[in-house]
Amino acid sequence: MIELLPSAKDPMPAAQDSDASAEELRPPLKWAGGKRWLAPILLPLWRRHSHRRLVEPFCGGLAIALAFRPRHALLNDFNPHLINFYRWLQQGLRIEIPLRNEKTYYYESRQTFNELIQNGGAQSKRAAELFYYLNRTGFNGLCRFNRQGLFNVPFGRYHKINYRRDFSAYRRVLAGWEFRAGDFEDMTLDASDFIYADPPYDVEFRQYSRHGFSWEDQVRLAEWLAHHPGPVVASNQATTRIVALYERLGFSLRFLEAPRRISCTGDRSPAQEILACKGV
Repeated sequence: MIELLPSAKDPMPAAQDSDASAEELRPPLKWAGGKRWLAPILLPLWRRHSHRRLVEPFCGGLAIALAFRPRHALLNDFNPHLINFYRWLQQGLRIEIPLRNEKTYYYESRQTFNELIQNGGAQSKRAAELFYYLNRTGFNGLCRFNRQGLFNVPFGRYHKINYRRDFSAYRRVLAGWEFRAGDFEDMTLDASDFIYADPPYDVEFRQYSRHGFSWEDQVRLAEWLAHHPGPVVASNQATTRIVALYERLGFSLRFLEAPRRISCTGDRSPAQEILACKGV
């Protein structure tokens, strides 16, 4: 079944948290392909299943989890540095390193971060602080690593950056969430889990981690999702082969126009995306 949806232009509604007094928390990082714009469309699907555990094989910028506010979540990503940052966020991270929008300092910090990766310090608080600083200060909010696993995003072009130092407000919201780094097929699932999958899109640039994400990985993911007995929602670029793949596996497809928020070419025209749904 194929359904055409309008573009998501409505403001994001307030999260339906079990703790109504909880502060509205925005995603703490700049994230290429972030899904905060998609939350108003996904929230009605989630609310019918909000008693379940939320599972995200590619948690990315954390926009959906923060919009859903589940009591329990299993949040995975193949970027271990992103997961390290979130684990420190769970502990109420307070950033103590200097935060400067300066080119020389940025490259010095990038070198320090890469030295931590090479010398066994990638899970330290310092690595988490540097990851945040590099994310907020680097070009276009990109998170990119070379084949040696080293961060290689150049300095950004921001006139002003509003850095945040105190992340203690996230501690209570993230308390019941489990973060892990690795391949999605290694996750231990419950049959009742609600899965939202937002993999790297089927486009030319997929080098968000050392190993990238190939077409074979797209097929492997879609088949893994199709075998899950619980509710599943997946988003992806609506390329011809992605549409055919999810149709073949029996998903219901919904098409919508997505804002193109980050583009190295300056193109901000909408991009057509799909939601592939099963059991929702």
